[in-house]
Amino acid sequence: MDAFFASVEQASKPSLRGKAVVVGGLGPRGVVATCSYEARVFGVHSAMPMGQARRLAPHAAYLVPRFELYRSISEQVMRLLRELSPLVEPLSLDEAFVDLDAGGAARDAETARLAGTKLRTDIRTVTGLTGSVGLAASKMLAKIASEAAKPDGLVLIPPGTERAMLEPMTVRTLPGVGPATGDHLRRAGITTVGEIAEAGEDELVRLLGKAHGHALYAMALARDERPVVAERETKSVSVEDTYDVDIHDRVRVGVEVGRLADRCVRRLRASGLSGRTIVLKVRRYDFSTLTRSETLRGPTDDPAVVREAAARLLDSVDTTGGVRLLGVGVTGLADYTQEDLFAQAAGDRAEEPAEEPGTEPAEEHSPSPAERRWPSGHDVRHTELGHGWVQGSGLGRVTVRFETPYSGVGRVRTFLVDDPELTPADPLPLVADKEGGAGQPSSGPLPLPASLPKSWSGGGGAAATSRP
Repeated sequence: MDAFFASVEQASKPSLRGKAVVVGGLGPRGVVATCSYEARVFGVHSAMPMGQARRLAPHAAYLVPRFELYRSISEQVMRLLRELSPLVEPLSLDEAFVDLDAGGAARDAETARLAGTKLRTDIRTVTGLTGSVGLAASKMLAKIASEAAKPDGLVLIPPGTERAMLEPMTVRTLPGVGPATGDHLRRAGITTVGEIAEAGEDELVRLLGKAHGHALYAMALARDERPVVAERETKSVSVEDTYDVDIHDRVRVGVEVGRLADRCVRRLRASGLSGRTIVLKVRRYDFSTLTRSETLRGPTDDPAVVREAAARLLDSVDTTGGVRLLGVGVTGLADYTQEDLFAQAAGDRAEEPAEEPGTEPAEEHSPSPAERRWPSGHDVRHTELGHGWVQGSGLGRVTVRFETPYSGVGRVRTFLVDDPELTPADPLPLVADKEGGAGQPSSGPLPLPASLPKSWSGGGGAAATSRP
């Protein structure tokens, strides 16, 4: 998918279409999750500190992620991929490999191109968004092709042309070649993929070590025999928070750990899983990171049990000086529970009210109501003015733009943060329902930024492999 999170926000907010949009953590320690192509023109990119992004693009719209909406749209796209083949390997919410040969969707290069073209059309029809497709005979090449196709394009690498296509490309094109490896190769006089192949396997092993040298040489020769793996077993479920200001109060740290444990359990239950090993992660003021774990007698998805275990683990950690990040995870996953083994928590379970899915327990020492209740970019509803989204909040006020994915640019109004007529709302679908035009994007696909070429643009993509 093209600039996925940012594209979702632009599709749902008419006033942001064609504008620079940055999605991520908005606090002092936040980082960019995704940005629109319009923001990339200013040098903003994923994983950049949010403070740096604001300096580069001060007039961009900065929004808090809406992950539940992104997941629901991702599920729509993955269903389309599974219609093409039973072998679909998701890499993230916005990217997957598809073995077209396994599904009979492609017999040769031409039928693969037709399948990719139809997929792009179906994605646009179902989600209102654009995706880019790379077609090749291996996963590595399909990934490279999908990057070259961005935004909103399709690139096919015909069998037999792989070496010629790779040779002039920079070494950073190959998977696993980051800044450090790239600099090491540059100092050795190797800057292109073709020069990697010319250097030979022995020289690469001498420069990079046995494992990395062998792998890099094979990739430079366009060799990649990795199959598309349909199912990846989940190894762990975890949640973590980074705090804008270090937490020094030990009681507050305990409250945060309990809150994270509850969130982790909700994710476990949503996946139909349980786990035996509870893991606590603590990053202290000096960036030192500690992990502690405790293995239970059997798998559980009981919030009281996970909270108790996380609290015991916290007792063994020195938080003097402050904490900047906390995380709670569960490993040793299973699809069943053994609640009879956890009698120590029975009393707690009996007294606990049933939790509503997706609700967050109240936080002590939490930020101001404006920050807690009205995150930028999230949906709200006013009893008279209807659906809108939060442009910003502070000083006891919240500013809302009233528009929907199916409307024109909406008007802006400001309210007190405790205005009883203003409430949080669920996101609206990006594609209109039957009354608004069944299955069709209400406002058409997002326009492509005219200033960007339809090539090397970065980000995830749908990569399809075909072995004619």
